[in-house]
Amino acid sequence: MWPLWVALRTYGPYITFPIAAVVGAIGYNLEGWMTKRRTPPTNKSIQEQRVERHLQNDDKTEQLQQYKTIFDKESNISPSLKS
Repeated sequence: MWPLWVALRTYGPYITFPIAAVVGAIGYNLEGWMTKRRTPPTNKSIQEQRVERHLQNDDKTEQLQQYKTIFDKESNISPSLKS
């Protein structure tokens, strides 16, 4: 039994690599036949879409307020410091 384990350990990569390559090739081809490979074309380029998205987001942003001290800002202040 021991020589069988030694032989499997020695020649295992030579047996499993071709089997894995065949299984991978079959899976790759099956996936290609079953799925759609075409992506629908877009009317605008990615850069144009990005510029439009940034312009829309600029309209939605509010003015940032700068506080003179941390006590002017009402959030995250201890109740003892509010008075």
